[in-house]
Amino acid sequence: MNIALFQPDIPQNAGTILRMAACLGVAVDIVEPAGFDVSDRKFRRSGMDYLEHVALRRFASWQSFIGWVRESGSRLVLATVRGAVVYTEFLFREADVILFGRESSGFADYVRKAADETIRIPMLPGMRSLNVAVSAAMIVGEALRQIRPMPALVPVTANT
Repeated sequence: MNIALFQPDIPQNAGTILRMAACLGVAVDIVEPAGFDVSDRKFRRSGMDYLEHVALRRFASWQSFIGWVRESGSRLVLATVRGAVVYTEFLFREADVILFGRESSGFADYVRKAADETIRIPMLPGMRSLNVAVSAAMIVGEALRQIRPMPALVPVTANT
């Protein structure tokens, strides 16, 4: 399973998602252009020393990314407030690529049209959206619960 970020705007959100992915053993794809340089100090600080532990691929364009998705035989699952299925009712597969939109504007129409499936997180009426890193954590947690065991838990000691 892969998390994909479509033209992310905020380095702290991307860094947080990369840190989560490193901890859970999930690959991350970034579809550029991003709204920041991956050498950005805020991005690096958010990811901390976890960046070296995540499988990260960068795609220079939407065309190169969607080409890779189609060649790999993966299913492109769009996480959107307009999704057809609630994420907890969706049946995830190991080869899914779960795409999260740009914080400032979500997805372009051509991205929506390319999606094989769309999922959403239910929210109270009048609420627009959750933070992308929070959304990614909720959806990836459910997907992993369905398709594979979570990483072994590390015993908590009084000193940690």
